[in-house]
Amino acid sequence: MDDLALTRLQTLPSWLLGRAGALAHRLVAERLAEAGLRMGHHAVLCALAEHGPLAQAELSRTVRIDPKDMVAALNELQSRALVTRERDPRDARKNLITLSAAGRALLHEAEHLGRQANADLTAPLTPAECEQLTALLGKLLDAR
Repeated sequence: MDDLALTRLQTLPSWLLGRAGALAHRLVAERLAEAGLRMGHHAVLCALAEHGPLAQAELSRTVRIDPKDMVAALNELQSRALVTRERDPRDARKNLITLSAAGRALLHEAEHLGRQANADLTAPLTPAECEQLTALLGKLLDAR
């Protein structure tokens, strides 16, 4: 077996991005857990804050959470009074999801925790390197 195979693997951008992505996910998930949130919860709260009340199916598509998983996430968020779920007055077949005042307050805290996690992630970088990394990653994703 080639002893350099693992070394070569570990220099591939795809391998490095995967490892960095796993680290980033773990750091953010740990911070959000301090507020009693999971990543999916955070995505739902962000989408509602940005887009306003959304139909449940539209929210599911927006945050790319499977509709079955969305039901569970919304049940959890609603039980904590972070969102409200009511019939859409324009279409009684749909549920309209709204961010509550408590949800908005928790989202503010979650954004702070997310910034802390990202600061932890990028701590080895200078501010200029962090800016460059963000720009390069955006460029990779925008090209797809």
